[in-house]
Amino acid sequence: MTTGRSQVSRPLAGVRVVEVSSFVASPLCGLTLAQLGAEVIRVDPTGGAADVHRWPLTDDGTTSIYWTGLNRGKKSITADLRSPDGQELIRRLVVESGCGGGILVTNAAGRDWMSHETLAALRSDVITVELCGLSDGSPAVDYTVNAGIGFPMITGPLDHAGPVNHVLPAWDVICGLYAAVSLTAAVRKREHSGDGSRIRLALEDTALSIAGTLGYLTEPQVNSTSRPATGNDVYGTYGTDVTTADGDRFMIVALTARHFRDLVRITGTDGVVGALERSLDVDFTTEADRFTHRDVLNALFRTWFANQPTERVAELLEESSVLAQRYRTFDEVVASGALAANPLFTDLDQPGVGTYLAAGLPAGFDGEHFAAGPAPTLGADTPTWADDPDTP
Repeated sequence: MTTGRSQVSRPLAGVRVVEVSSFVASPLCGLTLAQLGAEVIRVDPTGGAADVHRWPLTDDGTTSIYWTGLNRGKKSITADLRSPDGQELIRRLVVESGCGGGILVTNAAGRDWMSHETLAALRSDVITVELCGLSDGSPAVDYTVNAGIGFPMITGPLDHAGPVNHVLPAWDVICGLYAAVSLTAAVRKREHSGDGSRIRLALEDTALSIAGTLGYLTEPQVNSTSRPATGNDVYGTYGTDVTTADGDRFMIVALTARHFRDLVRITGTDGVVGALERSLDVDFTTEADRFTHRDVLNALFRTWFANQPTERVAELLEESSVLAQRYRTFDEVVASGALAANPLFTDLDQPGVGTYLAAGLPAGFDGEHFAAGPAPTLGADTPTWADDPDTP
């Protein structure tokens, strides 16, 4: 696999992280750190954690595409985490790992034998990042946290009365990235002060923070009202889905007055839109009026799109400023060649899976997206680390 620059040129080269984790948030934190150059050692119980065989699997059912995807570029050891010897091995791996080590990331918080206090007694500058479920430390997963925040109640078709879950584990993903940012900040702090850090990050707090920042939790407090469900319409501006004469669907968004003017122009609806502005006494150059009167605009534009072939629609949208994209399946994205054309992706030869295009770090450093090597075989590095946790 092509990995671009050597590990020593990456921002976190020389940092060593021990990751005792499973599922999404914590492993994603470790993957992000590995892409940035850190040496990440994933620790699993003997036989693997609960996610080692998580779907999707390869066609022969032997390898988890999910597990290998989240653990690229890491080392792997296994240990009996219930035994004193196994617990002592993990503690040594954390505290005896040189000046760039002394770092633990885990979503198995609440275990005294690897708590921050226990590790800090052995190494004063230790950094621990503990990911948990609810704000009070009790267990939760993305889907249960999401249910308790409010988003499912405004997601889905307007004629659907019940909640609709999103399929992307958004809070897991955001939590994992927050964990990576927080750990990097703690490393920076330690370099300047010599002090360690105990970082606690709850999945629920991640969701609450984002919901509050984007106003979903602020509106009920200051306006005494909740955000309404809008289906596929974009809240607060003009954006909706349209269907062509060929049955293909596009998402179109007109965030600015220029976008909207172009949408009106390519659909040839100048006269009708002008008449609507006069009869409704509105100004469609403003987002508020476009959103408030979206139903009448939707009816107008959807009628035009429904009478146009997909190829024509794509051409007109491409030459305009309107923000648009045709809805595609994952299969269509891969078949389009977009991955091969994007420098974010490089060939990865993953044992048990095969060769495929794998994404590197989305952020480009001086034009380069740092990639991670293949995921290890579960426990592949156990003999080395069991003998000497400080082995490079």
